[in-house]
Amino acid sequence: MKITLTLALMAALSTQVDATTILCGHIFEAESGKMLPNRLVEIEGDRFVKVEKYDSQAEIDLDYRNQYCLPGLMDMHTHLSFEHNPNTYLEKYQLNEADVTLNAVQFAERTLNAGFTTVRDLGDSFNVTVALKKAIKAGKVKGPRIYTAAKSLGTTGGHADPSNGYRDHLFPHPTPEHGVVNGEADAIRAVRQRYQDGADLIKITATGGVLSQAASGDNAQFTEKELAAVIATAKDYGFKVAAHAHGKAGMLRAIKAGVSSIEHGTYLDDEVISAMKKHGTYLVPTLIAGDWVTEKSKIEGFFPAVIAKKAATIGPIIAGSFEKAHKAGVNFALGTDSGVSEHGRNGEEFALMVKAGLSEKKALQAGTVNAAKLLGQSDQLGQIALGFYADMVVVDNNPLDDIKQMENISTVIKSGEVVKSGVGK
Repeated sequence: MKITLTLALMAALSTQVDATTILCGHIFEAESGKMLPNRLVEIEGDRFVKVEKYDSQAEIDLDYRNQYCLPGLMDMHTHLSFEHNPNTYLEKYQLNEADVTLNAVQFAERTLNAGFTTVRDLGDSFNVTVALKKAIKAGKVKGPRIYTAAKSLGTTGGHADPSNGYRDHLFPHPTPEHGVVNGEADAIRAVRQRYQDGADLIKITATGGVLSQAASGDNAQFTEKELAAVIATAKDYGFKVAAHAHGKAGMLRAIKAGVSSIEHGTYLDDEVISAMKKHGTYLVPTLIAGDWVTEKSKIEGFFPAVIAKKAATIGPIIAGSFEKAHKAGVNFALGTDSGVSEHGRNGEEFALMVKAGLSEKKALQAGTVNAAKLLGQSDQLGQIALGFYADMVVVDNNPLDDIKQMENISTVIKSGEVVKSGVGK
């Protein structure tokens, strides 16, 4: 009996983790959207184990009594394996897998320092973000918690076809392994390949896009049967499906097929909005990407001519479409499309959402609880609450009064570890 008790005690002691106690002048209660004053937060391991009113007798490890604490931020649309620049359309001929990987490590750390502790990566090269996700989880490099789609899926000549822009015979005929789908059998095979590759979700390009070297930025690019095959197979493997979509026809097909989110949503109208509300589809508007491509389209020679035209047409419309959608009651979550714009600027999306008519409270919810719901992790992420991952950011002033505070994160805590401490950028 004594030996049994001793062994049980030793086992208990071996699993004990030192606690960290934090005093927050205010905490953003993400579910209600309220700032709660004088809160004590305790972390053990990678979880919050206590959130309560501050007792002046409590011992404090981290003192943010004059600051504002929010849940770790969440970006539902990133591309950590690249960052657009004037040489982008040459780099695919120049960069090896190792180059792309090392760049991704840098971009991931920038994203984390901006306060984004969890991201969806919606399309990479060489499955780099699968390896990056594992390296971050193992503590080898710094970065956000990643849910990755690996290589996104498109159709021949479509937005995600990796052979676009190559001369004939320079790139082998793309297959489902490369993310190119032509027909139902290819669609099934492509989803299964993502499962084998280690993806967490599926990303499809339901319409043309702005930055691909192809004429249309908004034409429908998947048939109804191809979409049905993608969605059915994704369900078999427990995957949600995100759909890049600018044009109406492609959006309607994707929504009716059962995608979880529409990314961008540029040409949505009342019919699209009605379908999104009926199916509970989320909109991830990527406003900073719209601003960025609009700005760069004005610089002669920055984009190839075929892309500059699309950027100048589509970029300015995205914010208005988001305003129409959120006022109509469509579900939405924050996403930046970072990799189009520079990584580390993710926090600018909050102010752009407010500029598009959203309240500061709802903008903050878009990057916390709403994002967690879209991700299917609403019991783990997006709140400072008991049992949730201990992800937290700290700002100096109330973002409900000045949303631009979210561009100047002073402290970042991820999974209970302080990964950035001090003044903002």
